[in-house]
Amino acid sequence: MNTARTTPLPVVLAGARGHGRSHLLNIRRLEERGLVRLAGVCELRPLDADELDGIGEPEQSADLEALLASTGARIVVLSTPIQTHTDMTLAAARHGAHILLEKPPAPSFAEFRRMADGVGAAGVACQIGFQSLGSHAVPAIRRMVEEGAIGELLGVGAAGAWVRDEAYFRRAPWAGHRRLGGVDVVDGALTNPLAHAVATALALSGSTRAEDVEHIETELLHAHAIESDDTSGVRVLTSAGTRVTVAATLCAEKASEPYVIVHGSQGRITFWYRQDRVLVQRAGHGPVETEYGRTDLLENLVSHVTDGEPLRVPPAATGAFMRVVEAVRTAPDPREIPASHWHTEPGESAPRRVVDGIDALVDASADELRLFSELGAPWAPSTRAEAR
Repeated sequence: MNTARTTPLPVVLAGARGHGRSHLLNIRRLEERGLVRLAGVCELRPLDADELDGIGEPEQSADLEALLASTGARIVVLSTPIQTHTDMTLAAARHGAHILLEKPPAPSFAEFRRMADGVGAAGVACQIGFQSLGSHAVPAIRRMVEEGAIGELLGVGAAGAWVRDEAYFRRAPWAGHRRLGGVDVVDGALTNPLAHAVATALALSGSTRAEDVEHIETELLHAHAIESDDTSGVRVLTSAGTRVTVAATLCAEKASEPYVIVHGSQGRITFWYRQDRVLVQRAGHGPVETEYGRTDLLENLVSHVTDGEPLRVPPAATGAFMRVVEAVRTAPDPREIPASHWHTEPGESAPRRVVDGIDALVDASADELRLFSELGAPWAPSTRAEAR
């Protein structure tokens, strides 16, 4: 990328609190390199001086379109509620702005298609914020698989065991909901907090487009008193015949780093995707562990806009993930895990519910490519929701 550029690209950030804070800090990092300039912040309640410390004095408004018009933003970073993603992306596209859109890109496949088609028609770029797909480990693992380093690809399993207390599900009006006011939200372990596990597992299987998905099974459950799922599994059969299984919980006994295992006939590759760390175990070889670099997705979008560098995560590369979101959306409402199978522990700011034995079950799912019901979990449904 041409780092000698004299005019930084003006950026508007929509949603600067909560997770949006990380985007605010990242924009500041790129400002210091002269790549971007924070021109505006779109929030219902303006950021105060403490929140803007070291950021400058960007224009602030609750009206995104007015902000885009007044700032002439070239790039918009959207870190807003899931159900707002499509309309806000299309608003940015109408103003000719390129977009970094937080995951999940949309609450339904129809909304995803409306968003992707609108962006394409407007001729602007859209990057979906699956940061793990910016890891240099992803293409490296794909090359290893394609070159037969672990023999024949047998399947891909992912495990995510996180701890979230009751306050997490009260952090926003839409949190913990499948629908809100008749509008799809589809918040849940698989589709939001541990969505990276799903997207990364699909990417490592070589199945990222919507047409790469043949069949989906889901098991959706919850221990917390919420509408959406907090302990769930999904199994995707790809059009290439590969099984991709993801087990996720927000009710872990102990928080751990999520990971993806690529299973081969002669070995396995484990990828801790938040750490960019890869462990290769092959028959006849000693284990090899490598830590890879990562390309920041906003920086990649800037490079795309200025120098034509290919996008790491365009909408088409999340089509398979959105098929999973759609399967979760259309599945029967999550089943309640009976109170006899979970207990309460103190959380960071409120009590949290812990599903008994869930950590071992999540690991076993990734290792054996089986769903909770197939692993004998007494609270798991005997029949699974299936989608094509």
